Amino acid sequence: MSLETLKDSLPEHAKDLKLNLSSLARETVLDDQKKFGTFLATAYATGQSDVLKLIHAEVADKLSSEAITAAKAAASIMGMNNVYYRFVHLSSAKDYKILPAKLRMAIIGNPGVDKADFELWSMAVSAINGCGMCMDAHEVELRKHGLSAEQIQASVRIAATVSAVADVLRAEAILAS
Repeated sequence: MSLETLKDSLPEHAKDLKLNLSSLARETVLDDQKKFGTFLATAYATGQSDVLKLIHAEVADKLSSEAITAAKAAASIMGMNNVYYRFVHLSSAKDYKILPAKLRMAIIGNPGVDKADFELWSMAVSAINGCGMCMDAHEVELRKHGLSAEQIQASVRIAATVSAVADVLRAEAILAS
């Protein structure tokens, strides 16, 4: 019901986004925890209130409380890591690449859900935040856990759509004010 509300809130020019939300919610290459955890982690990463509230309501009965917490944790830790590691990757000074990060990241080692699920959610958030270094690292871990290119792509397709929906709603709010 809440994805329907989210789709209904989009203007006609975002019809493709509406259709993508529908098809991605029915995506079968990911199990429900991977799929709906990706929806939640990416909604959390966008910070757009309607997207977050409606997607959270949609997944609340589809995910355990542990999975909800872990999806939020993936968005939170990647919010920090994506900024830091994007800097390390893009900086022309080589010494940053050898310095320890000195940032607490314990949740990555013990996320409270299957490690592959947490990595997938982290990959999707990293795609939204544009950190190539993080995307590469998560992709390697996902392959080690047996995920296919199609599964990884599905999570990024969810991320792309959720991010675009958030952008449209932010822009429409500006026009309405």
